[in-house]
Amino acid sequence: MPTQPSPAQPPVVRRDSGSQTVATVERAADVLVLFTESDSPTLGVTEIAENLGTSKAAVHRILASLRSRHLVHLDEESHRYSLGTTAMRLGAAYQERVDVRQIAAADLRALSRLTGETTTLSVRTGDARVYIDQVTPQREVIMAVSLGIRYPLHAGSSSKAFLAFLPEDEREAYLEREPLGSLTGETMVDVYELRRELDRIRTAGYATSFGERQAGAASTAAPLLDHRGEPVAVISVCGPRERFLEEADACSRALLETTRRLSERLGARA
Repeated sequence: MPTQPSPAQPPVVRRDSGSQTVATVERAADVLVLFTESDSPTLGVTEIAENLGTSKAAVHRILASLRSRHLVHLDEESHRYSLGTTAMRLGAAYQERVDVRQIAAADLRALSRLTGETTTLSVRTGDARVYIDQVTPQREVIMAVSLGIRYPLHAGSSSKAFLAFLPEDEREAYLEREPLGSLTGETMVDVYELRRELDRIRTAGYATSFGERQAGAASTAAPLLDHRGEPVAVISVCGPRERFLEEADACSRALLETTRRLSERLGARA
C-alpha cells in the first residue's frame, strides 16, 4: 500500500521572549520613576495601574519582582508601597559618584559660545563659595575669575544664587551670624534689603549683580539643584558691566535653559 502522507503540522509559533523581557523591564522602570515623581511617598496598586494605563494584575507582578530585590517596600497594614532600601542605595551611589565639574563642562563651553561671555562654575564651602571652573570667549575684552578664592555668600550673583536656594534655616543662620561685609560699594549689606532680593531670586530662578563682587563687572547666575531642590553648584555668565547691561536678559534666558537641563541630570524635578 502506498504510504499516506502525514497531515500538515501547524506552524510553530515562537514568542519573541527578548521583546517581552524588554517590555517588562520598561514597565518596572516606569513604576520606579512614578515613585520619584509622586507627591506622596507611598502608592497603591490602583494608583500605579491608573497612572501607567496598565492592569492591576500586571502591576502586582511588577511590584512583587521589585519587592524581592528590596527596590520597593510593602506596608502590610495600609497595603501601600514605597521605595525600598535598594532604591535608596542606588541613589546614594549615584550621588557619591557625581562630578559636577565634569557634568557641567560641555554646557559651560556651549553657554559661553552662545552668549559670547565668560561662564563660571562655583561650589559652596561652608559660609563661602569658590569658582572651580570657567570658560572665556574669543573676544578682545573679557571677564576672568580667580579659581579657588573664597567669596562670601551675599556678594555677587553666584553667591546670592546659592544663598537664595539654601534651606530656610541655613539661609537665616547665615544672615544672622555676623554683620555682612562689603567687597565693593555695590555689595548688599543691609539684611532686610538682601532678604527681599533673595525672595526675588527664588521667584525668578536667577540672580544678577552689577559690580557687587567686583567693580566694573556684571553677571547673572542660577543654581544647579538636586532632588531636594537644594543647590549643588551655581553657573554664571559674566562680562564687563557696560556691555552686559544690554545683554543681561538674553544671557539670563540662556543660562536658565542650561541650569534646568543640568538640574534634571542631578535629580531635580522638571
